[in-house]
Amino acid sequence: MSKIPLTLNGAEKLRVELHRLKTVDRPNVVAAIAEARSHGDLSENAEYDAAKERQGFIEGRIQEVEGKLSNAQIIDPKALDADGRVVFGATVDLEDQDSGDPVTYQIVGEDEADIKLGKLSFASPMARALIGKFAGDIAQVQAPGGLREFEILDVRYE
Repeated sequence: MSKIPLTLNGAEKLRVELHRLKTVDRPNVVAAIAEARSHGDLSENAEYDAAKERQGFIEGRIQEVEGKLSNAQIIDPKALDADGRVVFGATVDLEDQDSGDPVTYQIVGEDEADIKLGKLSFASPMARALIGKFAGDIAQVQAPGGLREFEILDVRYE
């Protein structure tokens, strides 16, 4: 399996989720199954079926998170020798050349991406257009509405 790039924050969030799944969610669903079993006939017990389905989801998510963490390549942008270049984990301040609007994005792993929080997947067209560029460069991005240009104002490694 290939390495999964993650920022320090992304890896920590996965560790926190894994801890919660194992120490809170798993015991809760086991208790719900025991409670549903105590109601008698399991063949027509919707509570039991729902609890077993939830248990399957939790166990699957535990395996998924453990797999991601075991294959994670945790990248600390502060430790990289990027010399002002846009790299994985960098936070980039941009200006839309058409509208003049400022925007800020951090380039993160696919699991961490959330455009509402300004986190772009490294595999997105926008991130691919930014990676390798420096402050002052113009990045051209092919968007659904056509070609857009962004000036890179600043590159930070937080």
